[in-house]
Amino acid sequence: MASAAKARILEEVRKYDRECAPSGEFIPGVTPVLPSGAVLTEDDRVAVTEAALDLRIAAGTHSRAFEREFARTIGVRKAHLTNSGSSANLLALSALTAEELGEARLRPGDEVITAAAGFPTTVNPIVQNGLVPVFVDVRPGTYNTTPELIEEAIGPRTRAVMIAHALGNPFQAEEVARIAADHDLFLIEDNCDAVGSTYRGRNTGTFGDLSTVSFYPAHHITMGEGGCVLTDNVLLARVVESFRDWGRDCWCEPGESDTCRKRFGYQSGDLPYGYDHKYTFSHVGYNLKSTDLQAALGRSQLTRLAEFGDARRRNWRRLRGLLEDVPHLLLPSATPGSDPSWFGFALTIEEDAPFRRAELVRFLEARNIGTRLLFAGNLTRHPAYRGRRFRVSGTLDGSDIITERTFWVGVYPGITTEMTDYVAASIREFVEAVGR
Repeated sequence: MASAAKARILEEVRKYDRECAPSGEFIPGVTPVLPSGAVLTEDDRVAVTEAALDLRIAAGTHSRAFEREFARTIGVRKAHLTNSGSSANLLALSALTAEELGEARLRPGDEVITAAAGFPTTVNPIVQNGLVPVFVDVRPGTYNTTPELIEEAIGPRTRAVMIAHALGNPFQAEEVARIAADHDLFLIEDNCDAVGSTYRGRNTGTFGDLSTVSFYPAHHITMGEGGCVLTDNVLLARVVESFRDWGRDCWCEPGESDTCRKRFGYQSGDLPYGYDHKYTFSHVGYNLKSTDLQAALGRSQLTRLAEFGDARRRNWRRLRGLLEDVPHLLLPSATPGSDPSWFGFALTIEEDAPFRRAELVRFLEARNIGTRLLFAGNLTRHPAYRGRRFRVSGTLDGSDIITERTFWVGVYPGITTEMTDYVAASIREFVEAVGR
């Protein structure tokens, strides 16, 4: 009876989705051309509705299934869902401070090399764990740092590298991983903007000791909110799980008890023998779990990951071809040996251009073309890091250029060929007008 009722409801959901679908007509200057966004179908709406009908309000079967499916898709052994990509970064870095790692663990005052230009939550976990960020520069064009800059930044207290793949464009992950191994450093790949990208034929997110992903609507697939930590290292996976789940020592799934068959048979810390293992805490952790509602949407979205990646690449290639001969603009380039699943299309205004970034951005926004800066630009120039302890290796000239002259427009799968052509024509019109 209940299953029949559910089937009727889900069929009505499909009808509702078809009835409220937008017309799809693009009206230049009226229809917004967003820089990013989720692309959702009736299957996604049904997946979320079905999970809601089953009252999947906490992490459960959908979450565990998504973790298995996503780990298999990326090509690692373990994946742990979180409530955001920022939380994933916090968990990945915090895991490296765990006592289980022995002498290799990170301690307050140790250094972590990171890029100066990017999103702040790649850097914030370093600060939040009492560690010292070592900022290296990035190169306009690829918007990534280089293995040479990373190696030059290594000092006597350097213990890890935590770098993001910029706008879906992989950094030279194989070479950076080799440097990390040669110097006994941990490597965390912030893969939040690059799911589906490859470097030297291998998925990004598989080169580091740990990698992270975001499922915010701007990203390659979405759960609304959500993130993930991935690793091939079973010990690190266990530590990540503990930090995510309040810091508890127990590994029972929510709602389960005595999976190990010795719930009251442990001796931990100064607790009495037999203290309930479900309430024994081995790390100073958090509650950063996601829900089955989110995971149900994620599982539906995951089936379209390759399709979404193809659309991002197609839009990026078309936009680059249409802008190839436009003066005063530095166009983006893929890292040699990579196949990016692009997050955005970055443009840098050349120093001698007869216009400024703000003028071009205002022109595009007035035409309903959404733009974004390359996140924080040079993070060392932000008030949040004033008075914080950090070290700069070399100069940050490239990061300053990005701060002052770079922005990006969208290539996400919701952008059509008509939209891409309109964006390119608008950029060309502006540059030709000011250049007369």
